[in-house]
Amino acid sequence: MLPNLVAMEAAAKHVYSAMPPTPQFHWPLLSKRLGAEVWVKHENHTAVGAFKVRGGLVYFAELARDPSIKGVIAATRGNHGQSVAVGASRHGLRSKIVVPRGNSVEKNAAMRALGAEVIEHGDDFQEAREFAQAMARDEGLHMVPSYHPLLVAGVATYGLELFREARDLQTVYVPIGLGSGVCGTIAAREALGCRAEVVGVVSAHARGYALSFAAGTPIESPVSTKLADGMAVRTPDASALEIMKKYVDRIVEVSDDEVAEAIRTLFECTHNVAEGAGAAALAAASQESRRIQGRKIAVILSGGNIDTPVFAKLLRD
Repeated sequence: MLPNLVAMEAAAKHVYSAMPPTPQFHWPLLSKRLGAEVWVKHENHTAVGAFKVRGGLVYFAELARDPSIKGVIAATRGNHGQSVAVGASRHGLRSKIVVPRGNSVEKNAAMRALGAEVIEHGDDFQEAREFAQAMARDEGLHMVPSYHPLLVAGVATYGLELFREARDLQTVYVPIGLGSGVCGTIAAREALGCRAEVVGVVSAHARGYALSFAAGTPIESPVSTKLADGMAVRTPDASALEIMKKYVDRIVEVSDDEVAEAIRTLFECTHNVAEGAGAAALAAASQESRRIQGRKIAVILSGGNIDTPVFAKLLRD
């Protein structure tokens, strides 16, 4: 179920109590490169460098109404964990975050700086999530999901900002992790009566949502992406998939090589830093360059939290 405009406006009050709206810019050089009028929604400009914090602010505002909850736990590849750490700290709750082994060093450091205890377990997000769920049961912690209606209502606020500022968009490309971002974008579009098609973007090395979208039912798929960790999801969320089946126009798969090129292009054309998932929307738009010629499009730069050595190597290549 999608949040309506009333729910999103209520969520916005919580979001804007902690952060200002992020910008959406039309970049002429990027537009020339793609042959379309390209707008970038800069969720890399939030206080934690990613869109996820919006959902956390809304989720924890509701969670804090339950005095029995003293601590929380979550699984993440990084940006959801930062969101949880921010929300928990604002309401005086202790937080534990489980990440898979080999997770982003700088995302781990950011979560610790925000007050979370970071625990490494498992080889991928799914194993980290299952371990976090077991810890929640054993230690009496509240498990913060990666997909939830309150999270969707929170992240939908970036969609409201985008559609109100960049009028008459024809296509919006949105990266898909577990689905809150794309579902929030859809909610904003529906609430405002916009006609833009919404294109979901997944990693070609984490095809769960692409396969599930085509089959109409959740399908687990192995993950091998080395760059788009924010989209490294093995098991799709059934609730998010139901919304996507109804409202997403199509799904585009992008390779790590395409994502790497998009990271370089964003820096060259806008001097903004994007992480793998953050650049995926531009990678998809570039892949569909013939299809979008002359159109007014937007790409969601969902985050900029890429480790410095990785970014430096990509710029050198």
